[in-house]
Amino acid sequence: MTFTDNLYALLVLALAANLASAAYILLAIWRVNGFRRQRRAAGTFRPPVTILKPVCGLDVGLYENLRSFCTQDYPQYQVVFGVRDAIDPAIPVIQQLINEFPLVNISLVIDKTITGPNLKVSNLGNMYKVATHSYIAIADSDMRVDEQYVSSVIAPFEDAQVGSVTCLYSGTSTGGLPSLLASMFINEWFLPSVLVSAGLSEIRFGLGATIVVRRELLEKIGGFNKLAHFLADDHMLGKLISDHGYKIVLSDYVVENVINEKSLKTLFLHELRWARTIRTVEPLGHAFSFFMYGIPLALFGALIIYVTVDWNFFGIAIIALAIILRGWMHFTVSRKLGLMPGSRSFWLIPVRDILSFVVWGASFFSRKIDWKDMTFTVSNNGLMKATKGYEI
Repeated sequence: MTFTDNLYALLVLALAANLASAAYILLAIWRVNGFRRQRRAAGTFRPPVTILKPVCGLDVGLYENLRSFCTQDYPQYQVVFGVRDAIDPAIPVIQQLINEFPLVNISLVIDKTITGPNLKVSNLGNMYKVATHSYIAIADSDMRVDEQYVSSVIAPFEDAQVGSVTCLYSGTSTGGLPSLLASMFINEWFLPSVLVSAGLSEIRFGLGATIVVRRELLEKIGGFNKLAHFLADDHMLGKLISDHGYKIVLSDYVVENVINEKSLKTLFLHELRWARTIRTVEPLGHAFSFFMYGIPLALFGALIIYVTVDWNFFGIAIIALAIILRGWMHFTVSRKLGLMPGSRSFWLIPVRDILSFVVWGASFFSRKIDWKDMTFTVSNNGLMKATKGYEI
């Protein structure tokens, strides 16, 4: 093939990629529009629930986040907070909550026992020792809920075939530009992608915002020790539950993720870790996820059009269409989730798309994961191997 032939082949690929991107964004908009955030009336199925809250350090808004799990409108629930370090700065916050809610069954577990390189899972295993109820809810420390949370996530378990319930989450920015970009990633990429996936097939994964599981099923699959060497523990837990023949339900309850990214560098590294994690558990889906980034694809397509056929108007039209579709997604998500006015961050859409595309590309160049003060490599099956900062 000549150089010109190669350019025309590239033009066809670029146009096909832009067409696929437009189709995907339209599908995502349709799925977001069809999502219903419902408030369930209290039913008769209200079994006792234990909520496990692993904590490490002081997240922004930690007191409000943790407190929201202690104010549930639910007859019988237990809240277990867990830290690994006896001098963790979150301990005074947890003690304050224990004192504030003497009538709520709240426990604090301080235990540095390690069962694998995933220290969050080790923490969960230590906390599980004091769990008393037959339904176990797991929620990250940067999540915030209202008083109907437990009632909402426990309701699907009335169906005996349901083994687990998981929740979408929306991002709420509490900082500057890095936090705003992080919340846009969650709201306009992650949340729609989960809805698209759930619309195409039964979900076989959990989301760290919330995973609720039957206690006997958790023990049947090997407990938290089974997950301690996996980076994407939430994904693996869901897979194991599905492998045992149980359904995973995506709840209509949306958890709030409170975000405060310190800098653009920490944002990039955080999202790079996330992308490499997704790459290990969903390699094919991750490879084709570039269809979600309509604006970079449109810019690339316009460049190829200009070089090959010089149809400047057509190239500009492709860019305009990508911006319109992304703007439509942006405002649809803002309206459906009741987020801040979308106009505030509309101008960041091209920045967000280009950053996501760069992170996606960078995720293929290494399997190294930097997580807090530790460094890991991750195998094809998601197993973690520590290279720095991990000692048993």
